[in-house]
Amino acid sequence: MLLSLAAPLLVATAGVTGEQAKLVDSLDVAPVWAGHPVGFALLTQPPHQFVAFYDDRRQMTVAQRRLDEPKWTFSKLPDTTGWDSHNYIALAADDDGFLHLSGDMHVVPLVYFRTTKPWDAATFVRVDRMVGSEEERCTYPRFFRGATNELLFCYRDGRSGNGNQIFDVYDGPSKTWKRFLDQPLTDGEGKRNAYFDGPTKGPDGFFHLAWVWRESPDAATCHDLSYARSRDLKHWKTGAGKPLPLPIRLGEAAIVDPVPQHGGLLNTSMKLGFDDLHRPTISYHKSDAQGYTQPFIARLESGRWVSHQVTNWPYRWDFDGGGALVVELSVSGACAESDGRLTAAFHHVKFGNGAWLLDPETLSAVGLAKREEIPPSLANVEGRFPGLKVQWAHDSGQSGTAGTRYKLRWETLDANRDMPRDGPLPSPSMLRLVTIKTVADNKPRSKTKGADRMKADRAADATGPAPRSELKFTPNSIKLPTNG
Repeated sequence: MLLSLAAPLLVATAGVTGEQAKLVDSLDVAPVWAGHPVGFALLTQPPHQFVAFYDDRRQMTVAQRRLDEPKWTFSKLPDTTGWDSHNYIALAADDDGFLHLSGDMHVVPLVYFRTTKPWDAATFVRVDRMVGSEEERCTYPRFFRGATNELLFCYRDGRSGNGNQIFDVYDGPSKTWKRFLDQPLTDGEGKRNAYFDGPTKGPDGFFHLAWVWRESPDAATCHDLSYARSRDLKHWKTGAGKPLPLPIRLGEAAIVDPVPQHGGLLNTSMKLGFDDLHRPTISYHKSDAQGYTQPFIARLESGRWVSHQVTNWPYRWDFDGGGALVVELSVSGACAESDGRLTAAFHHVKFGNGAWLLDPETLSAVGLAKREEIPPSLANVEGRFPGLKVQWAHDSGQSGTAGTRYKLRWETLDANRDMPRDGPLPSPSMLRLVTIKTVADNKPRSKTKGADRMKADRAADATGPAPRSELKFTPNSIKLPTNG
């Protein structure tokens, strides 16, 4: 069954168990630029907490505090961003507590800072290179941990329609970077480039990677949803277990769904997830037979990918061109809840925000999960300037308290295709750190055929459900704008 959404909100399935988000605390950080959105970074490593952002003059700034103290200390870095919404900030800490920061990059030379003292943002210094080659046209920085907990850094070398994905690894004792892979993970052959979601470590122990290929800066030229997985991030295979030689090229890639150019596929749309049996899923959108833009979820079933349509929305998102787009439709990865139900969060410019309950067999939407990712009051715009929207950034660390998480909240105008705005601009917005606690709404839920089936499957599967921590989705969250 496909759920037709002809009204802004669905009626939630009666009697389902849900979650409520409660605001525990709110702490002002600093006034920030509100003329356009660009992603900020939050890193919590108890007892330390760091926020990297652009201030009200668009200067890169790092705030830090101890979790038991409300006072922030600020460090200004010698970098000022422009109007490009791609120029988000990435922040990480290595095993010795030294901080690493990269950002303000869209096809420009590498921008990288590192502290000279552990856990001290006041000691950030600019480092002019990591490895020294293929660092002149950098975009989309990301720090993450590898299979042996090594600190990795990846970025795109090149530009939209002509770029490769580069991976570096950090050596703590020598404080140096070197190539993690001897060659790029993907190769656009000078004709295209890959846009990624992942690598994401799944409940099966594999790192999973989804991507689309794009032929030019025109967003409508995205095509061919693809996938690979790896145990060690060096040796990659298809979902069926066939080895993939590096660099992965379009001709050898494992295609999940051969969506053509101008087929409604977008590089910001694909999101990895996992079902109740730990099978990887990829959420994305494309055009249906009538030309409407529909969300789909592909799932790896017995070694082959099967695509399932989630809804039957009477709406077409007709996007094209370059620059950061205003997102009209997004879907999170599928998530197995603690009681075995499958859910996926969504945002739609016409049909609202929420989280679907998914049929475990067909992955179609059968209702709404009663879940709050954020307290409803925090979704209300405070500023009076027309067009302001709430923006969010997730914590890349851990709060240290079960059921409690930190987020950054601020308000900006929408993206403007990375171009300056004419006319009046809004006053700076207050960047706030909010503390949110998730509490169960323990109303009994009625059993369904899908719920009974999942219960039986979980009993037969000794490994249990996939962790729901894989789902991190907040409407209008700013993290990886990838249209260029």
